[in-house]
Amino acid sequence: MTIDNNNLLKSILASFDRIEHINAEDIPNIDLYMDQVTTFMDKRLRKSTRDPNEDKILTKTMINNYAKNNLLPPPVKKKYSKEHILVLIFIYYFKGILSINDIDTLLKPLTEKYFDTDKDFDLEAIYTEVFSMEEAEVENLKQDVISKYGISENMFADAPKDSKDFLQKFAFICMLGYDVYVKRLLIEKIIDGIREDAIKAEAKKAEKKASQNKAATQKQAAQKQAAKAEGSAKAKK
Repeated sequence: MTIDNNNLLKSILASFDRIEHINAEDIPNIDLYMDQVTTFMDKRLRKSTRDPNEDKILTKTMINNYAKNNLLPPPVKKKYSKEHILVLIFIYYFKGILSINDIDTLLKPLTEKYFDTDKDFDLEAIYTEVFSMEEAEVENLKQDVISKYGISENMFADAPKDSKDFLQKFAFICMLGYDVYVKRLLIEKIIDGIREDAIKAEAKKAEKKASQNKAATQKQAAQKQAAKAEGSAKAKK
């Protein structure tokens, strides 16, 4: 993504139009080897990187680390399905703002319930619906950027002439940065809530299982006691 500092606002708005997500229907329906996965991701997402000539979209090491940290389900016979690629795309967008632990909390419910299922409502359906919001969201972001840029342009009216342009850009970056900061805090709080709900659900499940095991043990003990009593009664006869 290249920004022209001589025409900053126009360049930023134009850059929004160059951002593309990968449509689910554009992902191959055949399983791919790791090299094919990295090539596909690189080809489709490279234009949106900071430095298309240097930045890596996805490497073999990244994929292996995602699998090692349970973010990505393991491949089947060293091949990755369409759903693997969908998960990798989610990871790609989240990794810039979230920790590996947070991404795991967010994606685990998806991979556990909707990965490799024969139901109509699957991971692809979720991906498609989420990214269907992209066009409307981009327009909202454009309007927000225009508003913040306009505010920054009217700041530092009394600043030295040789510093005014930098200070206005600095103010613009601060407004954008604060927006990112607040939204990241909000996302983290929501994820914390998801994690707490998952922990409570697991504890409740464990408690139920322990209760069932206790009941089964008590039943077995009662049956043994009854059998023992019956045996004693027969022996007395």
